[in-house]
Amino acid sequence: MMESPQFPPLLSGEVVPRHTDPFDKAVSRAIAGVDSGTVFYSEKGDTLRAALVLAPETPLEDAILAVYVAQIGLAESLGALAPPEVPVHFQWPDRIKVNGAVCGGVRFAADVSDPAATPNWLVIGIDVPFLPASDEPGENPNQTCLIEEGCGEIQPMALLESWSKHTLLWLTYFMDSGFERVHSEWRPRCDTLGKEIDQPRPGLFVGLDEKGRMLLRRDVMTETVSLIEFAERV
Repeated sequence: MMESPQFPPLLSGEVVPRHTDPFDKAVSRAIAGVDSGTVFYSEKGDTLRAALVLAPETPLEDAILAVYVAQIGLAESLGALAPPEVPVHFQWPDRIKVNGAVCGGVRFAADVSDPAATPNWLVIGIDVPFLPASDEPGENPNQTCLIEEGCGEIQPMALLESWSKHTLLWLTYFMDSGFERVHSEWRPRCDTLGKEIDQPRPGLFVGLDEKGRMLLRRDVMTETVSLIEFAERV
Protein backbone atom coordinates (compact mmCIF):
# COMPACT_ATOMS: atom_id res chain seq x y z
CA MET A 1 0.00 0.00 0.00
CA MET A 2 1.44 3.35 -1.04
CA GLU A 3 1.86 5.90 1.74
CA SER A 4 -0.43 8.90 1.46
CA PRO A 5 1.40 12.07 0.46
CA GLN A 6 1.84 14.84 3.01
CA PHE A 7 0.54 18.24 1.95
CA PRO A 8 1.62 21.63 3.30
CA PRO A 9 -0.70 23.73 5.46
CA LEU A 10 -3.54 25.35 3.44
CA LEU A 11 -3.62 22.39 1.04
CA SER A 12 -5.32 19.03 1.52
CA GLY A 13 -5.27 15.89 -0.59
CA GLU A 14 -7.98 13.59 -1.86
CA VAL A 15 -7.09 10.42 -3.74
CA VAL A 16 -9.28 9.37 -6.67
CA PRO A 17 -9.86 5.83 -7.98
CA ARG A 18 -7.19 4.64 -10.42
CA HIS A 19 -9.51 4.78 -13.44
CA THR A 20 -10.66 8.34 -12.62
CA ASP A 21 -8.97 11.45 -14.03
CA PRO A 22 -8.08 13.72 -11.08
CA PHE A 23 -8.58 16.80 -13.28
CA ASP A 24 -12.13 15.81 -14.18
CA LYS A 25 -12.83 14.96 -10.53
CA ALA A 26 -11.43 18.33 -9.40
CA VAL A 27 -13.64 20.19 -11.89
CA SER A 28 -16.79 18.33 -10.85
CA ARG A 29 -16.04 18.89 -7.16
CA ALA A 30 -15.17 22.55 -7.79
CA ILE A 31 -18.56 23.01 -9.44
CA ALA A 32 -20.14 21.44 -6.35
CA GLY A 33 -18.21 23.80 -4.07
CA VAL A 34 -15.19 21.93 -2.71
CA ASP A 35 -12.72 23.88 -0.54
CA SER A 36 -10.03 25.89 -2.27
CA GLY A 37 -6.66 24.24 -1.80
CA THR A 38 -7.90 20.68 -2.34
CA VAL A 39 -5.52 18.57 -4.43
CA PHE A 40 -7.04 15.57 -6.22
CA TYR A 41 -4.55 12.91 -7.25
CA SER A 42 -4.22 9.39 -8.60
CA GLU A 43 -1.87 6.75 -7.19
CA LYS A 44 -1.17 5.18 -10.59
CA GLY A 45 2.56 4.55 -10.70
CA ASP A 46 3.25 5.16 -14.39
CA THR A 47 2.10 8.81 -14.45
CA LEU A 48 1.63 11.55 -11.89
CA ARG A 49 -1.79 13.09 -12.40
CA ALA A 50 -3.01 15.69 -9.93
CA ALA A 51 -5.21 18.79 -9.92
CA LEU A 52 -5.43 21.74 -7.54
CA VAL A 53 -8.67 23.66 -6.95
CA LEU A 54 -8.34 27.41 -6.36
CA ALA A 55 -10.97 30.04 -5.57
CA PRO A 56 -9.59 33.24 -7.09
CA GLU A 57 -10.65 36.67 -5.87
CA THR A 58 -9.46 38.44 -9.03
CA PRO A 59 -10.65 38.59 -12.64
CA LEU A 60 -9.78 35.60 -14.81
CA GLU A 61 -7.08 37.51 -16.72
CA ASP A 62 -5.17 37.83 -13.43
CA ALA A 63 -6.16 34.50 -11.88
CA ILE A 64 -5.00 32.55 -14.94
CA LEU A 65 -1.42 33.61 -14.16
CA ALA A 66 -1.46 30.90 -11.48
CA VAL A 67 -0.84 28.49 -14.38
CA TYR A 68 2.71 29.87 -14.59
CA VAL A 69 3.01 29.37 -10.82
CA ALA A 70 2.08 25.69 -11.20
CA GLN A 71 4.67 25.31 -13.97
CA ILE A 72 7.38 26.84 -11.79
CA GLY A 73 6.31 24.56 -8.95
CA LEU A 74 6.72 21.54 -11.21
CA ALA A 75 10.08 22.69 -12.58
CA GLU A 76 11.43 23.35 -9.07
CA SER A 77 10.17 19.98 -7.85
CA LEU A 78 11.85 18.14 -10.69
CA GLY A 79 14.96 20.24 -10.10
CA ALA A 80 15.00 19.21 -6.44
CA LEU A 81 14.38 15.50 -7.04
CA ALA A 82 16.07 14.78 -10.39
CA PRO A 83 19.83 14.43 -10.93
CA PRO A 84 21.41 17.91 -11.01
CA GLU A 85 22.40 17.71 -14.68
CA VAL A 86 18.81 17.22 -15.91
CA PRO A 87 17.47 20.50 -17.38
CA VAL A 88 13.77 21.40 -17.07
CA HIS A 89 12.19 23.95 -19.41
CA PHE A 90 8.79 25.24 -20.48
CA GLN A 91 7.10 25.33 -23.86
CA TRP A 92 4.33 27.92 -23.97
CA PRO A 93 1.51 27.60 -23.11
CA ASP A 94 1.37 24.36 -21.15
CA ARG A 95 4.22 21.88 -21.73
CA ILE A 96 7.07 20.84 -19.46
CA LYS A 97 10.30 19.71 -21.13
CA VAL A 98 12.98 17.50 -19.62
CA ASN A 99 16.30 17.27 -21.48
CA GLY A 100 14.70 19.12 -24.40
CA ALA A 101 11.75 16.75 -24.94
CA VAL A 102 8.15 17.17 -23.78
CA CYS A 103 7.52 15.35 -20.51
CA GLY A 104 3.95 16.19 -19.58
CA GLY A 105 2.53 19.57 -18.71
CA VAL A 106 -0.32 21.45 -17.13
CA ARG A 107 -4.06 21.68 -17.80
CA PHE A 108 -6.45 24.31 -16.56
CA ALA A 109 -10.13 25.23 -16.53
CA ALA A 110 -12.36 27.84 -14.94
CA ASP A 111 -16.09 28.45 -14.77
CA VAL A 112 -15.82 31.70 -16.77
CA SER A 113 -14.12 32.61 -20.05
CA ASP A 114 -14.53 36.39 -19.93
CA PRO A 115 -11.13 37.85 -18.91
CA ALA A 116 -12.87 40.52 -16.82
CA ALA A 117 -15.09 38.08 -14.91
CA THR A 118 -14.01 36.68 -11.54
CA PRO A 119 -14.17 32.87 -11.55
CA ASN A 120 -15.74 30.94 -8.70
CA TRP A 121 -13.06 28.33 -9.25
CA LEU A 122 -9.91 27.64 -11.20
CA VAL A 123 -8.55 24.10 -11.55
CA ILE A 124 -4.90 23.54 -12.53
CA GLY A 125 -3.77 20.00 -13.25
CA ILE A 126 -0.39 18.42 -13.87
CA ASP A 127 0.41 15.34 -15.90
CA VAL A 128 3.93 13.86 -15.76
CA PRO A 129 4.72 10.47 -17.35
CA PHE A 130 7.15 8.24 -15.46
CA LEU A 131 7.15 5.35 -17.94
CA PRO A 132 7.08 5.28 -21.77
CA ALA A 133 3.67 5.43 -23.45
CA SER A 134 4.70 2.63 -25.84
CA ASP A 135 7.06 -0.35 -25.86
CA GLU A 136 9.37 1.41 -28.33
CA PRO A 137 11.63 3.83 -26.41
CA GLY A 138 12.55 6.85 -28.50
CA GLU A 139 9.70 6.20 -30.93
CA ASN A 140 8.84 9.90 -30.72
CA PRO A 141 12.05 11.88 -30.00
CA ASN A 142 10.02 14.96 -29.03
CA GLN A 143 8.25 13.08 -26.20
CA THR A 144 9.91 11.56 -23.17
CA CYS A 145 9.25 10.26 -19.66
CA LEU A 146 11.15 10.55 -16.42
CA ILE A 147 12.65 7.06 -16.44
CA GLU A 148 14.13 7.66 -19.90
CA GLU A 149 15.82 10.83 -18.62
CA GLY A 150 17.62 9.22 -15.70
CA CYS A 151 14.94 10.15 -13.15
CA GLY A 152 13.88 6.61 -12.30
CA GLU A 153 14.54 7.16 -8.59
CA ILE A 154 11.75 9.74 -8.32
CA GLN A 155 8.50 8.41 -6.86
CA PRO A 156 5.18 9.91 -8.06
CA MET A 157 3.96 10.72 -4.55
CA ALA A 158 7.26 12.38 -3.67
CA LEU A 159 6.93 14.55 -6.77
CA LEU A 160 3.34 15.35 -5.82
CA GLU A 161 4.38 16.41 -2.31
CA SER A 162 7.19 18.56 -3.68
CA TRP A 163 4.96 20.12 -6.35
CA SER A 164 2.33 21.06 -3.77
CA LYS A 165 4.93 22.73 -1.52
CA HIS A 166 6.70 24.64 -4.29
CA THR A 167 3.41 25.69 -5.89
CA LEU A 168 2.00 26.95 -2.60
CA LEU A 169 5.20 28.92 -1.97
CA TRP A 170 5.02 30.56 -5.40
CA LEU A 171 1.28 31.22 -5.04
CA THR A 172 2.18 33.15 -1.88
CA TYR A 173 4.81 35.17 -3.78
CA PHE A 174 2.31 35.79 -6.57
CA MET A 175 -0.45 36.99 -4.23
CA ASP A 176 1.96 39.15 -2.23
CA SER A 177 3.88 40.83 -5.05
CA GLY A 178 2.05 40.22 -8.32
CA PHE A 179 3.21 38.67 -11.57
CA GLU A 180 6.63 40.31 -11.88
CA ARG A 181 8.50 37.87 -9.64
CA VAL A 182 6.73 34.89 -11.23
CA HIS A 183 7.56 36.23 -14.69
CA SER A 184 11.24 36.66 -13.76
CA GLU A 185 11.42 33.05 -12.60
CA TRP A 186 9.46 31.64 -15.54
CA ARG A 187 11.17 33.50 -18.38
CA PRO A 188 14.66 31.87 -18.22
CA ARG A 189 13.07 28.43 -18.25
CA CYS A 190 11.13 28.99 -21.48
CA ASP A 191 13.29 27.54 -24.26
CA THR A 192 11.22 28.97 -27.13
CA LEU A 193 11.49 32.59 -25.99
CA GLY A 194 13.04 34.77 -28.68
CA LYS A 195 12.58 32.07 -31.32
CA GLU A 196 10.38 31.52 -34.35
CA ILE A 197 7.56 29.16 -33.43
CA ASP A 198 4.74 27.39 -35.27
CA GLN A 199 2.40 26.79 -32.33
CA PRO A 200 0.00 28.14 -31.23
CA ARG A 201 0.50 30.38 -34.27
CA PRO A 202 3.52 31.09 -36.46
CA GLY A 203 5.65 34.06 -35.47
CA LEU A 204 8.51 35.27 -33.29
CA PHE A 205 7.87 34.64 -29.58
CA VAL A 206 9.01 38.00 -28.19
CA GLY A 207 8.01 37.42 -24.56
CA LEU A 208 5.12 37.88 -22.13
CA ASP A 209 3.34 41.12 -21.29
CA GLU A 210 2.33 42.20 -17.77
CA LYS A 211 -0.85 40.08 -18.05
CA GLY A 212 1.14 36.98 -18.94
CA ARG A 213 -0.02 37.05 -22.56
CA MET A 214 2.31 35.80 -25.27
CA LEU A 215 3.72 38.59 -27.43
CA LEU A 216 3.91 37.16 -30.94
CA ARG A 217 5.53 39.21 -33.70
CA ARG A 218 4.28 38.50 -37.19
CA ASP A 219 5.88 40.70 -39.85
CA VAL A 220 5.54 44.25 -38.50
CA MET A 221 2.62 43.48 -36.17
CA THR A 222 2.81 42.13 -32.61
CA GLU A 223 -0.27 40.36 -31.30
CA THR A 224 -1.08 39.02 -27.86
CA VAL A 225 -2.23 35.47 -27.17
CA SER A 226 -3.79 34.74 -23.78
CA LEU A 227 -3.56 31.55 -21.75
CA ILE A 228 -7.35 31.82 -21.51
CA GLU A 229 -7.59 30.55 -25.09
CA PHE A 230 -6.09 27.25 -23.93
CA ALA A 231 -8.32 26.64 -20.92
CA GLU A 232 -10.34 23.45 -21.18
CA ARG A 233 -14.06 23.91 -21.73
CA VAL A 234 -16.20 22.31 -19.08
